[in-house]
Amino acid sequence: MRFLRVVLENWKNFRSVDLSLRRRVFIIGPNASGKSNLLDAFRFLQEIAHPEGGFQRAIKARDGVSQIRCLHARKQPHVAVGVSVLLDEQGWEYKLEFSQDRLRRAIVTKETVRRNGAVVLSRPDEADEKDPSRLSQTHLEQVSANKSFRAVAEFLAKVRYLHVVPQLIRETERVVVRAGDPYGSDFLEQIARTPKRTLEARLKRINEALRVAVPQLQKLELHRDERGVPHLKGLYEHWRPNAGWQTEEHFSDGTLRLLGLLWALLDGDAPLLLEEPELSLHAEVVRFVPSMMARAGRKEGRQVLVSTHSRDLLSDEGIAPQEIVMLEPTNDGTKAYLASVDPEIVAMQTAGLRVGDSALPRTAPRHAEQLALFGE
Repeated sequence: MRFLRVVLENWKNFRSVDLSLRRRVFIIGPNASGKSNLLDAFRFLQEIAHPEGGFQRAIKARDGVSQIRCLHARKQPHVAVGVSVLLDEQGWEYKLEFSQDRLRRAIVTKETVRRNGAVVLSRPDEADEKDPSRLSQTHLEQVSANKSFRAVAEFLAKVRYLHVVPQLIRETERVVVRAGDPYGSDFLEQIARTPKRTLEARLKRINEALRVAVPQLQKLELHRDERGVPHLKGLYEHWRPNAGWQTEEHFSDGTLRLLGLLWALLDGDAPLLLEEPELSLHAEVVRFVPSMMARAGRKEGRQVLVSTHSRDLLSDEGIAPQEIVMLEPTNDGTKAYLASVDPEIVAMQTAGLRVGDSALPRTAPRHAEQLALFGE
């Protein structure tokens, strides 16, 4: 189960987006071009569909419709987010358009669902016209209304976003722990809740991978202290037997971020959204992240969408132009297109150049060399 396509209208940086999506997607572009905002479109639908979320809550989390609506939208008042999804060999399309009323309350202006091309839902309907207050909610979030396309709602609710902040894992006593926190405040609790056999199998696989990046790390275990708080323990190679046990408090940022990435790749089968997974990792480790994603995708069937600036991450020869989304800021909003539609990039790849080497220079900030003059 995965996303096949995303369509956006007036969403943040983007006036218009229409992209086909592979099982791996690498999003590249200059700073502030909209990489996080593109991933946020998927998070937005996830938050609406989640049992603890909803349309109004997702809008509020983004400071209202006026903050979501593209500044380049001009006369078009609506915002639209749509996706095509493959679920159990069935093709689904979900699209939500929304705006705000005179009191700045978010309202649904259109909500449609199609299954294999046939219309399953089309709003506003007759009931909405009789009771306009119904348009303050989507049918996607309502169990009583989404029966005919509940598979789509359940799929969207399981989409996962991850951007681990190592300090939140180390200092859980100093931060507010949030369930399902994509930044890692409850990361150890998520691991601890895993059934024992599954937990042991995953930790074994993760430990084998970590030993490549952190050769001195010999063993990885989970335990709870006397208060019941979970901790990760790592046995580091040392000349004295059993003298090298350390907890997550002493793990490096790179070790914790890699651990979070590896766990996320093994935990679930719905699409995974990653922001700059290369942070804090050695270049030689980063080079193998795409192949790790590919293997996890083949085994678990999991789609992964990644934003990145890393030339090392894109140095994998197996990355195809169809897997790279290019973002290009313009005076009329950010353009988003696949590297495969750029004849130059395709020609360079055909000539033997890796896609990252030809695509990344296109996204470099103009006149970046002038930063060297700072302070003069």
